[in-house]
Amino acid sequence: MTRAAASLLLGRATLAVLLLFLSMGFVPFSLAGVLTHADLEHRFPEALRILPKDRELPVWPIVKLEGPKETVVAYTFESIDLAPIPGFAGEPFNLLIAIDRHGALLEVRVLAQHEPVFLDGLGPEPLFRFVEQYRGRRILDPWRVIEPRRGTGGVHELGTIDGVSKATASVRIVNETVLAAALQVARAKLGFAAARPAAKVREEHFEPLSWSALRERGLVARYEIAEAQVEQAFAGTGLHDDPVELAPSGADKTELWIAYLNLPSVGRNLLGEAGWRALRDRLEPGQHALLVMASGPRQFVNDAFLRGGVPHQLVLKQGGLPIALRDLDFEVPTLPPDAPKAEAMKVFRIAASAGFDPAATWQLALRVERRQNVMYGETARRDFALEHTLPESYFFISEPAGRPAWRAVWEARRGDLILLGALLVALSCSLAAARVLFTTPRRLAVFRWSFLVLTLGFVGYFAQGQVSIVQVAGIVKALWTGGCCGFLLYDPVTLILLTVALVALVPWGRGAFCGWLCPFGALQEFIAALARRARLPQWHVPALLERRLAMLKYLLLAAILAGAVVAPNWSEALAQSEPFKTAITLGWQSSGGALIYALALLGLGAVVYKAYCRWLCPLGALLAAGDVLRRRDWLGRRAACGKPCQVCRKHCAYGAIADDGAIRYRDCFMCLACVQIFHDRHRCAPLRLAARRGVAVQRSPGRGE
Repeated sequence: MTRAAASLLLGRATLAVLLLFLSMGFVPFSLAGVLTHADLEHRFPEALRILPKDRELPVWPIVKLEGPKETVVAYTFESIDLAPIPGFAGEPFNLLIAIDRHGALLEVRVLAQHEPVFLDGLGPEPLFRFVEQYRGRRILDPWRVIEPRRGTGGVHELGTIDGVSKATASVRIVNETVLAAALQVARAKLGFAAARPAAKVREEHFEPLSWSALRERGLVARYEIAEAQVEQAFAGTGLHDDPVELAPSGADKTELWIAYLNLPSVGRNLLGEAGWRALRDRLEPGQHALLVMASGPRQFVNDAFLRGGVPHQLVLKQGGLPIALRDLDFEVPTLPPDAPKAEAMKVFRIAASAGFDPAATWQLALRVERRQNVMYGETARRDFALEHTLPESYFFISEPAGRPAWRAVWEARRGDLILLGALLVALSCSLAAARVLFTTPRRLAVFRWSFLVLTLGFVGYFAQGQVSIVQVAGIVKALWTGGCCGFLLYDPVTLILLTVALVALVPWGRGAFCGWLCPFGALQEFIAALARRARLPQWHVPALLERRLAMLKYLLLAAILAGAVVAPNWSEALAQSEPFKTAITLGWQSSGGALIYALALLGLGAVVYKAYCRWLCPLGALLAAGDVLRRRDWLGRRAACGKPCQVCRKHCAYGAIADDGAIRYRDCFMCLACVQIFHDRHRCAPLRLAARRGVAVQRSPGRGE
């Protein structure tokens, strides 16, 4: 199917879906703002002027005449452009928000909402009254939504917003929408925090560490709050603790421990493999998880705390801006034996829209409140804050605007790239001079096995450089949709190896990568060698069956690449036929079917030499198809090769030499065994015969298929 035909088919399918929606009386909700410049001019006082929409961020600057010139005093925007957080109808609220240059909310109005409770239930009026409470609040001052209180005469406790009865969850989504959208504008336009994108966790970076080792490396933070410190902070207020609010502990200090669980070296060590997987399943893309533990009289939860709720005694800030925490309602498994015994332990979620940067410094404070004379609301608060910064080596640090973020990744991996470059140079020179360097079987064996050790150990397990069909499918998908392949720049080792594999097709074909640089291929080589040492029986597949089985990898390749265009989910599922992720990327830290499958393939390779590479590898199929790029037959052949000499063919473990002596380069893994035989006067039958007769050997270079 041509691309034009596929586009026509896709267009017809989209039209059919749209007609189905319309026939049901439903029009898909627009995830874009609806207001125009003219609409906004009628919503603000005449003393203020609305400038055209900003080109970098979907906000309208609001200016005011101050002296002889106009100055930007605020920004207004629609929340759906910045924080389209779905409500219970599956559609986000759209709010008009205005924030001044000091971070205070001038206005919050409801433009559109599809929440059932505010349509057919309570009606929209309670929602309108709810959002009116945001006027005048500063985003630098954390607030929380509480259960609505009656009989207060409109007097609100500092830092709280009255919720709506029977719509608590819905108004919390509104609150998260307001905060997430306003924080984005504050970061980008008001200079409240660094403008760099949030750092990304290095998912491949894992080390087995005890609790004490985690503490030594700065991955778990500890904070101690003495009771004398609390009394000193409240000195002069005349306020005292309510004994009911204190935990029944005889200790004179409170200890807090905080751990960022998204890091594999933290989450996997603290929660165990099963707990780590369960946590990952609970977190949506972009969300963060913090483990907070406490012992002593001051606790961050009490009997009134609801599961899944907001911890009122904990305040998380970054760059001076508040970050909302919510209980994940996650049962923490048994911690490591040397972990402290905590009296309270919770895992809290940070929403993806909060803009939290785990690699930047953040503060977590335990808030202590004392109140007296409830009628007049006499209250005092003190925050006891722990400042924490995680080691940058566990993250991909994004760079500020103007400098490509991927450059930091390359700089961080400079040592790996230098060593990889040295390996590639050594391999290229060795392959080019194989005839001179590997004059004896021992010399070739020493070099080849040493290099395969580096391929498996350094390239595979250490540098995580296993090239996969997944990257190829991602490239196809990006090119088909008109996207960019810049994501490859964030994995420099894999990008270099993929580039080398493609470039090496021109002089050598697939063998340079498949035979020397593929970590899983190297692992199969070692398994096969151990099997021979153990004298396991070896199955030599008949030629006809070999050809039919070899077609499987081409069918799998076609299905994966076609699926990347028309059915991405199917393509991703088919790509799991590669055992690379289990055996190399995750270092066998897997379970279930994936682990059994990878072990079965290695078991098959123990009795059928590199069966996966020859029959099932879609990446190998792609490189084999790339043999059309090869410009020369680099393996020399003589007229007597195959007619009648069969020495090279019998020594080719891959079956890449035909009966007539021709080389099938698409099946050659470049082990160099035939190269050595070809130049060995003691092993090559035509050379021995020519030497005996005292005649020259007739050479027929190439004869490849």
